[in-house]
Amino acid sequence: MPHRERHRVDRIGWLRAAVLGANDGIVSTASLIVGVAAADGTRSSVLIAGFAGMVAGATSMAAGEYVSVSSQSDSEKAELAREMQELHDDPAFEREELAQIYVHRGLDPALAGQVADQLMAKDALGAHLRDELGITELTAAQPLQAALASAASFAVGAALPLAAALLTPMGFIGPVVSASSLGFLALLGTFGAWAGGASMGKAARRVAFWGALAMGLTALIGHWIGQAV
Repeated sequence: MPHRERHRVDRIGWLRAAVLGANDGIVSTASLIVGVAAADGTRSSVLIAGFAGMVAGATSMAAGEYVSVSSQSDSEKAELAREMQELHDDPAFEREELAQIYVHRGLDPALAGQVADQLMAKDALGAHLRDELGITELTAAQPLQAALASAASFAVGAALPLAAALLTPMGFIGPVVSASSLGFLALLGTFGAWAGGASMGKAARRVAFWGALAMGLTALIGHWIGQAV
């Protein structure tokens, strides 16, 4: 019978980076716009702050994601090299180590030994990476993919509150950008949950809450600073 199950775990890497980038793009850019508007800034200063935040944020997200995931990738490569050396130096010990993993998972020792023998005969390194270290093709770090996904999604997210600011008269920028950004965040949370097979309502409420908190605090601080200077 053909295997008909469809799993979504293969989306974890790019989905996490994309949702994080878009969420940050909306929240940080909207907060900048709302904060500058609350400080009685001019229309040009509001838009300049928004565009600068979009460019700086996308670049920062790409760099941060690349560095972070590269560190994970370096660790995985080091573990791979170490495991290759251990398999070369003491294959009998590595076979027993693999068998004990299967015993701890519920197999009896004899069957665990047979499984370890067969898996090591086919792909010893792959078996140890997967079952000893938890490294698979689906979970392996991909720095460039994560960086590009984060930068692109941040830019897309930032473009939404910027578009709202561009289309709104100066006196209404604060409330319009805030309300529209909360709507965008709710849609983003819903999409991310749908793509990952999670609860859509819970995800939408979660991202909207933190977005509202960020914009509220920024508006308050912007107002105070605007009054002080």
